[in-house]
Amino acid sequence: MRPTYLEVNLPRLKRNLENIRTHVAPAKVMAVLKANAYGHGVDGVASFIAPFVDYIGVALVEEGVHLRELGIDKPILVMGATLPEQVPGFIKYNLTLAAASPELLDAAEETARAAQTKFKVHLKIDTGMERIGVHEYEAGPFIEKSLACRHLDIEGIFTHFANSESPDLIHARLQLERFQEVLAIYEKLGAPNPPIRHAANSGAVLNFPESYFDMVRPGVMFYGVYPGRDAQRTVVVRPALTWRSQVAFSKVTRPGRPVSYGSLWQAERPARIVTVPCGYADGYFRRMTNRARVIVNGKKYPQVGRICMDQFMVNLGDDEARIGDEIILLGQAASGERITVEDFAEWSGTNEYEVMTNISARVPRVFVE
Repeated sequence: MRPTYLEVNLPRLKRNLENIRTHVAPAKVMAVLKANAYGHGVDGVASFIAPFVDYIGVALVEEGVHLRELGIDKPILVMGATLPEQVPGFIKYNLTLAAASPELLDAAEETARAAQTKFKVHLKIDTGMERIGVHEYEAGPFIEKSLACRHLDIEGIFTHFANSESPDLIHARLQLERFQEVLAIYEKLGAPNPPIRHAANSGAVLNFPESYFDMVRPGVMFYGVYPGRDAQRTVVVRPALTWRSQVAFSKVTRPGRPVSYGSLWQAERPARIVTVPCGYADGYFRRMTNRARVIVNGKKYPQVGRICMDQFMVNLGDDEARIGDEIILLGQAASGERITVEDFAEWSGTNEYEVMTNISARVPRVFVE
């Protein structure tokens, strides 16, 4: 195995889920496992966590199919955009479709009728994200059409917040009002079995209890990361990732001898430079050059010189390190020093989501139970 790998603490994920469930009760919990379980490794995460969730959310049909091939039997909602020609896969693999348009609803009804079966659908309402879904002001005919579909089980209806982690919640409250107006259509039509209602993502779970409805959809917070620095910490969650490596080379560099491509850094006096076998092909962003920090043998040191595709260098100054010594790129060391996903996001000028989902598949995932 590579000396550079991700260690995923599965019991910590379970505790995060338990804390979320307690906070939102009696609402059900959908764990979002899209994008390789936010970079954590869906094969290990899904098999461990599936018994403890009510529903699973993914973005792509292929992600849902992969979960079925892993033996996951929990309901799976494919939340992203789906093309009509992909609909037969929902029947074959028992997936739940997010019907985001009347045309897709028609395609689903026709496919189910031709197959002489029924499958589950959740109606997607766009209340202000402007991504996919039927606008709330066009939802009436859409809902009427759905109620006329005899070969579909309209199990749910949902929307997605654009700004639920914001302290003021102005836009989120507007979206909630629009969604509630849509839900009232069921009462006006006298529908006997209103579907499962869900809207709350991670930010809303933390900030917006009015939006819990029947089910919540924690994504980033399930993995122990809060959705932005301004989000309230009303639920205790802890990161499950530790990105580990080892010293691959150790040498003393003299002043005036630049380190790495582009000669962007050089020591002012003799310094111990160690090489880490990890680079931007692994998701250790090149744009963190001369900004990042790592933990070597329990102590934090600066990354120096341009980050390469497969390696980067760290300045230990007067300290010593040998080949094979422990390095932590992300996570907490036994000494108490830690590097967070938020640190990565600041160094690279992005958000926490991109940091986790860009850790390459070539970095092995090791699942700790």
